[in-house]
Amino acid sequence: MVSVGGNAYSVPDATRSRLVEVHSLADEVRIFENGELIAVHPVLEGRKQRRVAPDHRRSVTSHRARPQTGDGGVTLHGAGDKVLQRSLAFYDAVATAMARETRR
Repeated sequence: MVSVGGNAYSVPDATRSRLVEVHSLADEVRIFENGELIAVHPVLEGRKQRRVAPDHRRSVTSHRARPQTGDGGVTLHGAGDKVLQRSLAFYDAVATAMARETRR
């Protein structure tokens, strides 16, 4: 996977180099290895998303449903988008309790 703009884009399993060149255009991300184009992805909107091109993985399986894009790619939305809201008093109480434990 290659991280671009807070999102992750797949490269083929056969990619040998850990150093690739990325061209980020307005509507697509192009990934090159040793000057050869190895992947093209549409730009994902937002952040914390993953896009896996089906031909980049030998077997792409998951227990959860994956939304398909128009070109056969798979876009995964990041987990943890919902955060439990707590008052600052809660965190103050946790910090106070932890400070007491470390003094013992």
